[in-house]
Amino acid sequence: MARRPRLPAKPQPLPADVRLMRTGASVLFAFALLAFIGLLLTWALRAPLFTLRGVRVEGEVARNSVTTIRANAMPKLSGNFFSLDLAQAQEAFQSVPWVRRAAVQRVWPNRLAVRLEEHHVAAWWHQEDGDDKLVNVQGEVFEANPGDVEDEDLPVLQGPEGSSASMLAMYRRLVPAFEAIGARIETLAMSARGSWRAELDSGAQVELGRGGEDEVMARVQAFVGTVPQLTARYERPLAYADLRHADGYALRLKGIGTAAPTAAAGRK
Repeated sequence: MARRPRLPAKPQPLPADVRLMRTGASVLFAFALLAFIGLLLTWALRAPLFTLRGVRVEGEVARNSVTTIRANAMPKLSGNFFSLDLAQAQEAFQSVPWVRRAAVQRVWPNRLAVRLEEHHVAAWWHQEDGDDKLVNVQGEVFEANPGDVEDEDLPVLQGPEGSSASMLAMYRRLVPAFEAIGARIETLAMSARGSWRAELDSGAQVELGRGGEDEVMARVQAFVGTVPQLTARYERPLAYADLRHADGYALRLKGIGTAAPTAAAGRK
């Protein structure tokens, strides 16, 4: 008769005092590990090895020298390689004149790498208090030393706060229309009620009226399509035009005042 295999005996549970001792040892080891990590972090935060030693500047630096950028931004940085707040560092570099955007990265063990994007100026931004600023190609208003602007033909934009982007977009649409009659816009203004006015390089002023871009452009196209015939007929330069009339525009040439219907009005 075959003998049945003998099953291994169940292990006996450890005594309570042994289990308690093991648990205590595990807790003590965990506390020791945390304390070691804490000491390691404290050492890392204070070790001279990780004190920031330099900054590598890349990207656009046409408006500022690397030395100027470092001199402006570095005093605003605090902490070392580990404790430096990158968002605060980004703000420090973006506070440098002409810097639009900065991307900051840590470079082991004690340096920073910064990539810069500069403002590219598109227009002046006129303010009533005389503290004029600049508008970049993205339509953002920014501050810079006016003496750093070489382009003397920049247009002037004047409008409510927060309207710089929409005003720059309108200016860009108006430019080719007025160039078609040999005129250049020197100043484009928008009132608080949304009424547009352009001042040309000849000194003439053109009231463009209110409305969306397409509505204003329709009036301008009708105007530039007919005004050359009037100035040629009277042999007088344009002094003032008011496009806010429903069926045409009012016109004043130097020494002569008249009114001209638009093409749309003539078809009615």
